[in-house]
Amino acid sequence: MLVAFVVLAARVWYLQMVHGEDYRQAADYNRFRTQTIDAPRGVIYDRKGRLLVQNEPTFTVAIVPGDLPADKERAIFARLSALLGLPVSSVEFRVSGSNDSKPDTQNPKTPLPGIREMVQEGTARGGRYSAVPIKTRVERDVAFQVAEEHLDLPGVRVIIEPIRRYFTGPLMGHILGYMGRIPSERASEYIGRRDYEVFDQVGLAGLELSYEEELRGTKGRKLVEVNVLGREIRTIGEPTPPVAGHNLILSIDLDLQEAVEAALRKGLERVKSKSGVAIALDPQTGRVLAMVSLPAYDNNLFSGGITPADWASLNTPEQPMFNRAIGGLYPTGSTFKIVPAAAALQEGVIDRNTILNDTGVMYVASDYDPTVRFPFYGWYRPGLGPVNIVTALEVSSDIFFYQVAGGHPETRFRGLGQKRLVEYANLFGFGAPTGIDLPGEAEGLVPDDKWKRYTFGEVWLLGDTYNMAIGQGFFLATPLQLLNATAAIANGGTLYQPQVVERIVDEQDKVVREFSPKVIRRLPVTPERLAIVRQGMRQVVAGARGTARQARLPTEVAVAGKTGTAEFAGPQTKGGNQPTHAWFTAFAPYEHPEIALVVFVDGHGVGEVIEGSAVAAPIAAEILRAYFHLPPLEKEMAVQHVGDR
Repeated sequence: MLVAFVVLAARVWYLQMVHGEDYRQAADYNRFRTQTIDAPRGVIYDRKGRLLVQNEPTFTVAIVPGDLPADKERAIFARLSALLGLPVSSVEFRVSGSNDSKPDTQNPKTPLPGIREMVQEGTARGGRYSAVPIKTRVERDVAFQVAEEHLDLPGVRVIIEPIRRYFTGPLMGHILGYMGRIPSERASEYIGRRDYEVFDQVGLAGLELSYEEELRGTKGRKLVEVNVLGREIRTIGEPTPPVAGHNLILSIDLDLQEAVEAALRKGLERVKSKSGVAIALDPQTGRVLAMVSLPAYDNNLFSGGITPADWASLNTPEQPMFNRAIGGLYPTGSTFKIVPAAAALQEGVIDRNTILNDTGVMYVASDYDPTVRFPFYGWYRPGLGPVNIVTALEVSSDIFFYQVAGGHPETRFRGLGQKRLVEYANLFGFGAPTGIDLPGEAEGLVPDDKWKRYTFGEVWLLGDTYNMAIGQGFFLATPLQLLNATAAIANGGTLYQPQVVERIVDEQDKVVREFSPKVIRRLPVTPERLAIVRQGMRQVVAGARGTARQARLPTEVAVAGKTGTAEFAGPQTKGGNQPTHAWFTAFAPYEHPEIALVVFVDGHGVGEVIEGSAVAAPIAAEILRAYFHLPPLEKEMAVQHVGDR
């Protein structure tokens, strides 16, 4: 007994005197915790002050692993499973793309994470005392039930978290983007930077991502004392209040956005196309007025965490989450002709009075066998006859632009040549991102001899120059790049960086940052020569032979534009032709442009040739009528008919 007493006394002395301070610190660490207070995230408005997105409170059930008793873990997980409808351990099930989880033999199995695995992963990422969210958007009654059972569910917390509500849904999904928890593979980008924590919500797409720093705000802090169950007893000292994030005012006009979406959707349905793009911007500033990419997605699906079924419904061949306006790469067809037109005029290859004969076909001798001659056809096989630059744009003469870009060996007419054609394409913004304040922009492709050698191991041929001159061959661009080039023609030669956000304000509406127009470069083309190109584009719409003369574009406002029908590799159409995309790019009014727009209709799966003049230009006509507050075409025609009677 004496020995036991001595050993016990020695142990007590050792614990109290040698390690007493360590244990006191550990006890205080368990008892006192610093908690963060989330800052209200900034909201977003359109240019007229209409609210597009706001924060809404929702219930989240989380588990603090350090407060979870090991001997009660199984019972706690089982109870939460019953309350929240989550499996205790991960399972696999098939989703049908709907909101249920019925078996679907057409789709692969999708893992449904279990509570145990979520807690294990959360502990590994955030430590034992970080609250690991296991379910968001919990119904009110369920959240209250979990809170009432807190004595039987130690370590379980009910947290009120804000989630984003997007009032416009798919209409603005590609622009606004969405939020989500910090992805584990990107944690190092956030943790340690400012005040991010592993389970924070951050912008993952669209403006939510581009302006994460401005929208986020600054977290507050408070020191709290907790009991043995991890429940907060009291706050120690004065908490540091959070600072709200800033708000965004966009250049987007919601009314115009709705009109553009409606016109594009109707145009796609007319030809049974599955995807398309329509964008409008102010050519004098580069500010985007509307941007629609179809199909689209509802970004509300991501608020509070997307379900496996909803995620499966978005991962389809149609790719609704892909913003084709800035990320889609396509041959532009004849809409690109505005570039070699301006270049040839500036370089003195042609002038306004230069006449070239469009015979419907050109023959070019092979570099390897002069007896072999390759035909290069125009879109109108009988030939369009003698044309100058204005008429060539009006009738969209391929033969004219073949010669302007590459020359004609038989007539010894010297064209721009491959190097100068590539140089001007780059100057007009092709082959490089425009710099718009949205993530996911593609660079495009302006091919040259070096690119072709590296890619295919082949030399650049004259035919490659011919094809590029009419927006075909290897040349690829985004709809936004083509629109930006059109805007530069319209405004007299200034290439602007497109912008979606007009200004940033604080919660008192005080301007924090004003975005002035950003000039990428002044084009090295004189205003007089650009005026000739604009005249040709005006003739496309108003000329007797203009390719868009029957597109029913508004006559109350002078419109200038360029049609394009771009072939691409794919299954032949019913008539045995290559499939095509339909393009139209335009600006108005002609003398003092205040809107520039581009319309693109994807020809994949359509099954027939679709032309820019017949498919894309009528869509643009509806958009311009909405912008200039003109009556719809059907009503206008009805009134005119009555007047005639």
